[in-house]
Amino acid sequence: MDAQAAKPAGRPKARPATRDAGRSRAAILDAATVEFTAHGFGGASVNEVAARAGINKRMLYHYYGNKEGLFLAVLENAYARIRSAERELELDHLDPSEGVRRLVLFTWDYYVENPEFLSLLNNENMHKAVHLKTSDKIREMHSPLIDTLAALLARGAEAGTFRRDVDAVQLYISIAALGFFYLSNQHTLSTIFGRDLGDSAALAARREHSADVIMGYLRP
Repeated sequence: MDAQAAKPAGRPKARPATRDAGRSRAAILDAATVEFTAHGFGGASVNEVAARAGINKRMLYHYYGNKEGLFLAVLENAYARIRSAERELELDHLDPSEGVRRLVLFTWDYYVENPEFLSLLNNENMHKAVHLKTSDKIREMHSPLIDTLAALLARGAEAGTFRRDVDAVQLYISIAALGFFYLSNQHTLSTIFGRDLGDSAALAARREHSADVIMGYLRP
């Protein structure tokens, strides 16, 4: 028997078209994130996104419909990335105090390391969340995080280390705000107060301050 003919067929390979579509979508989202971060929704150019991604503009429209659909996809992708990173913290398995503190520090670090996230959110708020309001994914992305935080708060209250009247949504907004406001406004604040709030020492101090504020609030 011919050895070549006897060779087992093996598993069918993934279709190149599927892999290419995935790569194309990822390239478009990466390029669009850069463009929207730099110029906002109004100033961003779909032509520039297509050129940066090395994609035919017709393909971009095929995947995302229009500029609005592309911006929504960028926002959803940005939120999906931070929610995915939060899941890796495995907060469910931690002592409540350690879990909340870790979430605060993680949130600060993520904002520092991903300034494009803050820029995208600032821009969407200027548009009164008109794009996010059309999303059928955004709320379900956040529910698991709030459920996890609520469980930490309940366990902490039961153990007597947390107060019992804490709303998980309000607390998360406060956690986000402590980093978001500082980092989004560090240039104006630095000018107003005559201090470089963006240097490494100032950022480290603010990181610890944020955690101390939240943990102090939770004390019964």
